[in-house]
Amino acid sequence: MTQSDPARPEAITFPFGRPGPFEPHERLVSLREEGPVTPMVYPDGTMGWLVTGYSAVRAILADPRFSSRRELLNVPVPFPLMQEMRRPADPGLFIRMDPPDHTRYRRPLTAQFTVRRMKQLEPRIREITEERLAAMEKAGPPQDLVREFALPIPSLVICELLGVPYADRDEFQRFTAVLLNLESSVEEIRATVAGFGAFFRRLIEAKRADPADDLLSGLIADGDLTDEELSNVGFLLLAAGHETTANMLGLGTFALLRHPGQLAALRADPSLIDNAVEELLRYLGIIHVGPLRAALEDVEVEGRLIRAGDPVALSIPAANRDPARFPDPDRLDITSPATGHLTFGHGLHQCLGQQLARVEMRTAFPMLFDRFPGLRLAVPAEEVPMRDTMSIYGVRELPVRW
Repeated sequence: MTQSDPARPEAITFPFGRPGPFEPHERLVSLREEGPVTPMVYPDGTMGWLVTGYSAVRAILADPRFSSRRELLNVPVPFPLMQEMRRPADPGLFIRMDPPDHTRYRRPLTAQFTVRRMKQLEPRIREITEERLAAMEKAGPPQDLVREFALPIPSLVICELLGVPYADRDEFQRFTAVLLNLESSVEEIRATVAGFGAFFRRLIEAKRADPADDLLSGLIADGDLTDEELSNVGFLLLAAGHETTANMLGLGTFALLRHPGQLAALRADPSLIDNAVEELLRYLGIIHVGPLRAALEDVEVEGRLIRAGDPVALSIPAANRDPARFPDPDRLDITSPATGHLTFGHGLHQCLGQQLARVEMRTAFPMLFDRFPGLRLAVPAEEVPMRDTMSIYGVRELPVRW
């Protein structure tokens, strides 16, 4: 039986933050236990929905009646540029579009991120990982694992794949940090967007003059995209290509160090690495806010009537800990099957670079713990600074010794 539209007093606000480094907000857990779809009031007063149950989140991600168009969405936490979000996405920003626009931009990229193509990158990823480990060892402990290992590896890989000079990493990493920080000011965000645009315009001009064997040069040679589209596609791939994997490497290492039994199991049986990566992706749920959707028509989900135009926020951390889908979900267990998690999304917007992220993690984690069998935290666990205000969750720094 479908429940009627919620009255305003029934609505909750988005439970932001985490009680510990690895657990979702306790309110998300209690809401999921009460029901997978909950009425929610957004910061601007709009009434919408929060979805916490696995089956409901997965169904919405796969349902074309829920839109990703930016002008229809609403952000469940205070965001300085909320009003500017209420317009169509700029050309090339395809993650905030629906088909056919989304399809037009994504299709030429799909062949670049196949399982086979990512496997071909594995030797180079091993080389990059070895270089970072050798540099850490030479410098000696203590070291910040984020700065010296977790961030450089995916940054170098995506730079080489796209054709972005790694020498520019400080600039684009600074840009990305501002855009992902939910507490950035309007002025900071606008300046960063302008800076990123100028960065890619210079790069595109250089590629036209001197093309290379990289993804960006290939897109330019195809001639199907304008400079603005190329710039925005490049921005999406560059930002997503290093931020998400970097945070999984940092937070994943922290989690394994805090669960020594699981780390010992992985060391005893290296064949567990594939499952360990999937379990860490499920258990950690680094997508702190979102994905976001909006209903294009009236849709019933788990007995709730979501009306056309309603904004919907999906909670990946809550869905990935749903006991209806994952047995003993609050326990990290690298030996249990973790397939089916929603960290990379689901449906037509599923993460384009998920296979690259998997190869990077499958390579980097074993090499790190093989090189430094005595790896341990250099500070008490409670002193590790977390990315609590970022849309992508993780550790800001991870001081380690060996």
